[in-house]
Amino acid sequence: MKIVVDAMGGDYAPDVVIKGSIAAVKEYSIEVLLVGDEVKIKALLKKYGYAGQAISLHATSEVIEMHESAATSVRRKRNSSIVVGLNLVKEGQGDAFFSAGNTGAVVCAATLSLGLLPGVERPGIAIVIPTLKGASLMIDVGANIDPKPKQLLQYGVMADVYCRHILNKAQPQVGLLNIGEEETKGTDFMKETHELLSQSRINFIGNVEGKDIFSGKCDVIVCDGFVGNVALKISESLAEALQEFLKRHLKSNPMGLLGLLLLRSSFKRFKKEVDYSEYGGAPLLGVNGAVIIGHGRSNMNAIKNAIRVAKEEVERNFKEKILEAINPLE
Repeated sequence: MKIVVDAMGGDYAPDVVIKGSIAAVKEYSIEVLLVGDEVKIKALLKKYGYAGQAISLHATSEVIEMHESAATSVRRKRNSSIVVGLNLVKEGQGDAFFSAGNTGAVVCAATLSLGLLPGVERPGIAIVIPTLKGASLMIDVGANIDPKPKQLLQYGVMADVYCRHILNKAQPQVGLLNIGEEETKGTDFMKETHELLSQSRINFIGNVEGKDIFSGKCDVIVCDGFVGNVALKISESLAEALQEFLKRHLKSNPMGLLGLLLLRSSFKRFKKEVDYSEYGGAPLLGVNGAVIIGHGRSNMNAIKNAIRVAKEEVERNFKEKILEAINPLE
């Protein structure tokens, strides 16, 4: 199996991407095709002492930066690592694609290059989040900020499939993120979405509120990309702030410092449990291929785990499973 990796994507690329790719090929017995600046990639492979055959290179001359417009950059930078990498997957030179670069550009390029699965109207980004009862999935977190109710229904169905076949949950519970639990709450858009989900074959439990996101009340949380992205960014900043607040107060007096030393192992376990890098990248569901999007701040561990997620999607024929679930909706 060969995973195509955007070597130039992310805040710390290409350095951490190369290190993560090296770790992935060693741990998961796969091949990686790095796409990007040939000179930089070769220098880093040499720097980290990799001379094996599992990593190959496809040179490109352009990079889509984080601040650039998605549609414009994809159209103008045809030789960028994102556009070329996805075209390589389309041509069959790789089984899946991963990038920690410009999210909008990845969504746009994947939709244009790979196309959408039959029956899917818009792709959605799903993220695995830690809860009090294990991992849950939230979709969408940024791909589609102005969806139709039917598209949220499709998100729920695709996320249900992901939970079953990737997260190994036999009967996932699906909730709709809303301002209240009652089915009469929310806008007409939310009420229509609620009705569609209620009539579907998935295990829909109704509306859930923001307070339920990390409680583990359900295995799938469905929302539009605008709300999902805001919730994601707030959650990330809160987790970081809480850790900093805790350290600040514990270090403020001798007893706190002693407690910090005694609880060091517990803090490490806590950080590991809430660390996004442990869960890998976010699958872009609905496109005709396996596409994983990484956090812009992805470190080596996140890159490695994202490549693992891509591998799992391909191994478990995830695309075919989505087609089986989506077709009855038509």
